[in-house]
Amino acid sequence: MAAPLLSYENLGLVQGTGWLFRGLNLQIGERDRLALIGRNGAGKTTLLKLIGGAIEPDEGKRAIVPGTHVVMLEQDPDVSRFATLHDFATAGQGAPAVHEVEAIADQLGIDLMREAATASGGERRRAAICRALASEPDILLLDEPTNHLDISAITWLEEWLNRFSGAFVVISHDRTFLTRLTRSTLWLDRGNLRRNEVGFGGFDAWTERVYAEEARAADKLDAKLKIEAHWLERGVTARRKRNQGRLAKLYEMRAERAAMIGPQGAAKLAVAADGSKTKTVFAAEHVSKSYGDRTVIKDFTLRIQRGDRIGIVGGNGAGKTTLLKLLTGEIEPDSGTVTRARTLDSIVIDQQRSLMKPEKTVRDVLAEGGDWIDVRGVRKHIQGYLKEFLFEPSLSEAKVGTLSGGERTRLLLAREFARESNLLVLDEPTNDLDLETLDLLQEVIADYEGTVLIVSHDRDFLDRTVTVTLGLDGTGRIDVIAGGYADWEAKRRQPNAAPKKAAAKAEAPSAPPPPKAAKLSYKDQRDYDLLPGRIAEIEAAIARDEAALSDPNLYTREPKRFAALTAAIEAARAEKDAAEERWLELAEKAEALEG
Repeated sequence: MAAPLLSYENLGLVQGTGWLFRGLNLQIGERDRLALIGRNGAGKTTLLKLIGGAIEPDEGKRAIVPGTHVVMLEQDPDVSRFATLHDFATAGQGAPAVHEVEAIADQLGIDLMREAATASGGERRRAAICRALASEPDILLLDEPTNHLDISAITWLEEWLNRFSGAFVVISHDRTFLTRLTRSTLWLDRGNLRRNEVGFGGFDAWTERVYAEEARAADKLDAKLKIEAHWLERGVTARRKRNQGRLAKLYEMRAERAAMIGPQGAAKLAVAADGSKTKTVFAAEHVSKSYGDRTVIKDFTLRIQRGDRIGIVGGNGAGKTTLLKLLTGEIEPDSGTVTRARTLDSIVIDQQRSLMKPEKTVRDVLAEGGDWIDVRGVRKHIQGYLKEFLFEPSLSEAKVGTLSGGERTRLLLAREFARESNLLVLDEPTNDLDLETLDLLQEVIADYEGTVLIVSHDRDFLDRTVTVTLGLDGTGRIDVIAGGYADWEAKRRQPNAAPKKAAAKAEAPSAPPPPKAAKLSYKDQRDYDLLPGRIAEIEAAIARDEAALSDPNLYTREPKRFAALTAAIEAARAEKDAAEERWLELAEKAEALEG
């Protein structure tokens, strides 16, 4: 590591009645590119403010090279005291040069003369970026810099940071952003700070090793302590293994969809064969929508089937929200038709998270003050259900207003995913979520049996989640691509590749039919077909036993039953992990044979 510009020794901070963290050691050197990772509520933003000197620690020694300029880009900049965004970006002691701010504003495409009181979240974030980057920092502290930015702005910021000659520490849920930019990782976990001299791209492998070591140590603890720690120490590892199988299924779904899309990626999905009408959720035919002289949607045709996961991407103002409203019936097209299934029962999770009342408790939000919640027809104890969404069970009595932004979003997800539905609409669902909650959200979406519409700027999230991407370029044209954001981006880089390929194929002589593909053996095929059902049975058994274990008095009242349930859960999880790994191997083998 380069010579340190700033360091902390034995850093500690009290929050509430206890230590948020204590004994942390930290160094930031010249040209460090650090990712700061941790769960919502772990104290990432607080640590960033301590580094920047915005708050004082309760103990610890801070050392900084004289003259070092530290600048922080806050997650939610306060512009309320200013008339315009220009005033915000150029005011105060140590403010950057006006011409530098305006130059960056031109590149980001923001009008700084916009009234601060009416500015959107994206406009406020851009203004804060202009101020921070123009301040010529030696150390730049970035708290969720990509929130409310569109993809073009995120790409510009990535390029700027790649050229930046100073050091930066960044908190972000955007995996692509972190992977491209960082070279070292700080992991704030349960009051401890670990550092690894590998960028975010190696974070998952590193945490797997740490969790494995902790799991071996946990084997020495009593059964109750192990089960209490299970969701924290082993849940993430198990979830990532399951997600490998889900990704294999996602690729299979994308291949099916690709077969229904024309070679040029035209905005029309071919009509499926028999029974397609019963599977169609939305059917848009030659839809157009304009606002004044500006055409937002032009001659758009699309059929969305039950079970599709549709990602909608494009720059701010390209028409993503308009398209979403056209599909769901909130607005009507100027021309063309949109036909919707009559039995739609939707969950809508918007950017405002409007259902979260700060005075309510977590128990009120989930179970209307009770102890039990009906989760899609299955009754679960509230404490057990909170664990599924990475909450500590004791948080059930906490006020919503005391939760972090990410925790509130996670609570909203827990509430909404509990009820029956067949359409899920997510508008920027990844804002304010930590990486492990994003893993959880991907898992829930993958298991969701209905149709999903997602508006997002999170490239990695789309690549891991959607089967079809609708790409809007702002001219009214919409690309329909089987796959995620990376597939759309590849298509945009080679706009003429598909037509040339199609023409070449037409001119070539007919090729002999390919040889018949080899098949899985009888045993492999049987396992491939039956294992998903068996995995579901094991999951149901685990959920039943965990619901019984959620009784806080069970250990003292019936210690033998507690021990039996704990052993049963451990055995079931081991069987489930083995079954998932076996199914994943078979899925890869089947795909290779088909290829």
